[in-house]
Amino acid sequence: MAPIHRVTMFKLPDTSAQQKLINAYATLLKEQKKDGKPYIVHMAVGEAMEDSRSQGWTVVSKAEFASLEDMRYYDEQCEAHAALRDYAKGLGIQGGPSGVMTVYYEAGASL
Repeated sequence: MAPIHRVTMFKLPDTSAQQKLINAYATLLKEQKKDGKPYIVHMAVGEAMEDSRSQGWTVVSKAEFASLEDMRYYDEQCEAHAALRDYAKGLGIQGGPSGVMTVYYEAGASL
């Protein structure tokens, strides 16, 4: 089974809120568990570089999961991710739900 790559982007205009979200992801990484063990293969989170192509997206998270099942667990059952989602709602995401975009994929090519 091929790994699943997931990218989530946020529109958070306030730089303080951006850092708070990044810190919340750091907490998620410490607390994420499935069957009592960490299950996220890799995650990197940071502020988007200023560039016209960023189109207002300010914080980006890229995660890798061993399987689609693990990514679905992240979305539907992971308590650490649920806590992050609840926390993020209070940070002033621009445009409400449309201020968050998530895509995921299996790599068709990689190095």
